[in-house]
Amino acid sequence: MSEEVQRRSSSGSGTDLQELWGSLSTQLNQLYEDPRVTKLMNTRLGLYLSSHPVLALTVLLFSALAALPVGLFITFAVVTAVMSAVGFVFFEVFLLFVGGVTLLSVLVGIALFSAVASFIANVLYFAIASILNRYNQQLMKGGVSLGQSEGLKKM
Repeated sequence: MSEEVQRRSSSGSGTDLQELWGSLSTQLNQLYEDPRVTKLMNTRLGLYLSSHPVLALTVLLFSALAALPVGLFITFAVVTAVMSAVGFVFFEVFLLFVGGVTLLSVLVGIALFSAVASFIANVLYFAIASILNRYNQQLMKGGVSLGQSEGLKKM
């Protein structure tokens, strides 16, 4: 029974490998038919690499492996710059919020102080005015007017 499973898997993997090779060769032919690739392969470097496939594979692997760290570094740099900008914006918004709350607190304090000061000034004004009115009425009742009282003081 295990021999039958091995035969099926080996025959199945052989046909799978042939299908994979066929699809890869089709994709490779489409790649070579691209005008940009054809133009590159007709240069001196392209002709040299096509005549030296091991060197071409080495260059391809080096390019792919060198691109990975460079890509990671560029991604890290971009993400860091974006996060710094976003963090700066959030920090600025926080500072504006703190400044706004501080300004609001100061303005409310000034408004309360001015209301209390105005209330005290009005109370003093009405108190002094009523005291002066009563004092002035008492002077008039006594028969002495303000002008006469000043003349008496000079004598």
